[in-house]
Amino acid sequence: MADIIKISDATALALHSMVHLAIEPEGQSTTAEIAELFDASRHHLAKVHQRLTKAGLIKSHRGPAGGVSLAKEPAAITLLQVYEVMEGSMLCKPCLFGKNECPRSDCVLGVLLPGLARQVRDYFEQTTLAQLAQESNWGKETK
Repeated sequence: MADIIKISDATALALHSMVHLAIEPEGQSTTAEIAELFDASRHHLAKVHQRLTKAGLIKSHRGPAGGVSLAKEPAAITLLQVYEVMEGSMLCKPCLFGKNECPRSDCVLGVLLPGLARQVRDYFEQTTLAQLAQESNWGKETK
C-alpha cells in the first residue's frame, strides 16, 4: 500500500510552497520567507525550488526584489505535475507486493487497493493549485 502514495519531505515542501505562491497577493516570495513559514531548511527548499524552476513550474528572480513566483497560472498547474517533478511518475500499483495485478485471485485487500490507487491519482491529476489556494485558510484571519 506504500506504493499508492509516496510523498517525501521535498515533495511536501514543493506542494506547500507552490500553494503559498498561488495565494501570495504579490505572486512572489523569497525562499527564505517560505522556509520560515513552513519551518524548513532554507537550503533544502532552495534545492526543491531549483527542481521546480528547471521543470518550468516556477520562475526565479534575482536581485534585491528577487524571489520565486509561479511560471504559469495556478489553474494550469496540477498536483500531479508537481508530484511527478519531485518523485517521478505516480505509479498506481494496487498490490502490496508491487505487482500490477495480484498473483492471487483472493487478495485480502483486492477490492480496496485498485480503487484507492485510482482515487489518489485522479485527485492529484484533477486538483490545481488554484483550487487549493481558494480552499485554503492560509493568510486568512480567524475569528
